[in-house]
Amino acid sequence: MKAVLCKELGPPEKLVVEEVPSPKAAKGQVVVSVKACGVNFPDTLIIQGKYQFKPELPFSPGGEVAGIVKEIGEGVTRIKPGDRVIAFNTWGGFAQEIAVDAERTIPMPDNMDFASASAFVLTYGTSYHALKDRADLKAGETMLVLGAAGGVGLAAVQLGKAMGARVIAAASSDAKLQVCRENGADEGINYATEDLRARIKAITAGKGVDVVYDPVGGSYSELALRDMAWKGRFLVVGFAAGDIPKVPLNLALLKGCSIVGVFWGAFTKNEPDHNRENNWELMNLFAAGQVKPHIHATYPLERAAEALNEVINKRVTGKVVLTTG
Repeated sequence: MKAVLCKELGPPEKLVVEEVPSPKAAKGQVVVSVKACGVNFPDTLIIQGKYQFKPELPFSPGGEVAGIVKEIGEGVTRIKPGDRVIAFNTWGGFAQEIAVDAERTIPMPDNMDFASASAFVLTYGTSYHALKDRADLKAGETMLVLGAAGGVGLAAVQLGKAMGARVIAAASSDAKLQVCRENGADEGINYATEDLRARIKAITAGKGVDVVYDPVGGSYSELALRDMAWKGRFLVVGFAAGDIPKVPLNLALLKGCSIVGVFWGAFTKNEPDHNRENNWELMNLFAAGQVKPHIHATYPLERAAEALNEVINKRVTGKVVLTTG
């Protein structure tokens, strides 16, 4: 089979595409013939050795795929060869086949295509866990999404609307904000040209926002934290800006607000039953037409480096997807 390999840590240009042996299904595993693989920000980190997980070289990046079950291992009874599934793993997805634990697969709805399926689990799983479990977002509350045009950002925008919130999208260009509005955002803030805090105050009539969804980090985190409503929840989702902010903790005291960590990968391992419940709820939201991944572009496996560079250079709205041909 063909696979994108990281043989040396570094930028996407160091990746190579080679023929490698097909995987075999160990006990409790399945082998999935990959049709599409979502490209995510953590993929850009793991190939540079900057992610929480550091696989041994060589490895294939790629944490979420959609495809058809080719083979099942001993003890697997829930799924069978021929089933269409979404599979999620920390790495290994940029390949024509992947072996994963059967518990890390989800049946695909009949009305879901492979590209949408491969762009679904990580972004929507992260955002739903954040908004439902960590923020306890309520209908009628106001939510600010930083980096709102990215993969998890747009997922949060759609889910926030589905959960009845008023959604303010913040992004770095008017074109990105237009995509956010097309995906349900009620208001938009261009933080490249507008004063973030002044706009939050104007939009909320000085009350502040009940929930901040922050996958960006950097200089905007503290600004957003300063405009939380009383008993607000600030969700720490990631650091796409590259800088991990150091915020004055007295702000949490003064606002009576919570700073809440969101680590979906650890959640799936520590609370697998809860994660399965969330996944079923997400599939129902998709089937009802309330959420749908925004696919920016698709690339063949051989152009994985180009797709990753699009993510690194923040030229993507929603998700980019690799297809295996």
